[in-house]
Amino acid sequence: MNGSMENGSAGLSQETLRWAEERLGQGTKVVSAVSLKGGISSAVFGLKINQGDTCHEAVLRQFTNTEWLREEPELAWHETAALQAAGAAGLPSPRWLACDPDGGACGLPTVLMTRLPGRVVLDPADLPGWLDGLARTLADLHAADVSPIGWSYFTYNEVARLTVPEWTRVPEAWRGIIGRVQGPPPSYRPQFIHRDYHPTNVLWREGKVSGVVDWVNACMGPAAIDTGHCRLNLVQMYGVEAADAFLDSYLAATRQNGCDVNDPYWDMLCLIEMLPGPPEVYQGWPDLGLTALSPEWIARRLDEYAESLARKLD
Repeated sequence: MNGSMENGSAGLSQETLRWAEERLGQGTKVVSAVSLKGGISSAVFGLKINQGDTCHEAVLRQFTNTEWLREEPELAWHETAALQAAGAAGLPSPRWLACDPDGGACGLPTVLMTRLPGRVVLDPADLPGWLDGLARTLADLHAADVSPIGWSYFTYNEVARLTVPEWTRVPEAWRGIIGRVQGPPPSYRPQFIHRDYHPTNVLWREGKVSGVVDWVNACMGPAAIDTGHCRLNLVQMYGVEAADAFLDSYLAATRQNGCDVNDPYWDMLCLIEMLPGPPEVYQGWPDLGLTALSPEWIARRLDEYAESLARKLD
């Protein structure tokens, strides 16, 4: 390995690098590997690759969270299926290149994919336009004809065991929301969803969305989980008004005419993923430049969001 490879490959074993070169074909050389910011549940590396006279980039993801792997041991297969389905449908996703599903070659379950152009933008100069771009990209994703994959939506929280959080200033709002999500869900049509759609998983280039990344949680489920999860992130990052503007843009763009997305149940179901708390600052935000948030500020915004959703119960 040359000097740049040695200096930039911290965290990647020589076995993993050799595996990547073998999977990419004869004459392939990984010339550098650097850790990419933003991920907290896996290790993600950007690779620079030479193949003959051609230079290009790839992304290598290794699943390092033992608890997550214990609960979902097929994570590498899951992301593989999601990337293949998204790519076949023409969605702006990375192209799948290779998979070491059980870590037999790399030591950890690993997925290799192409690297998309663009960067995460968390400080947009034009917030309304940025929110509209996020919304329209998600509407296009939901309108695409994507082949089903073998994973289905489930909640991350035990809904039946939920209680009003101790940290809230508006317990009645949370009590109403918990009561609603513990009731029967609305009917919906299962479809391919990203399941983790939010601003740090969207790339931008020259003011336009250039790609969507982190497809490991993609599954068949309600489209409103994607809008609800993104709204939950927007509330914490920018406030309730931004989350509402995003939903307005989505509804204006979607071919579903609102469908299940208009039912506040789904926003409530996404919100209770914050429980029991207390709220914390997601590390990906400061890693990617959004440094002004605090747990106290996020708690206040979540309470405001809870109140706005609880009013829809009347």
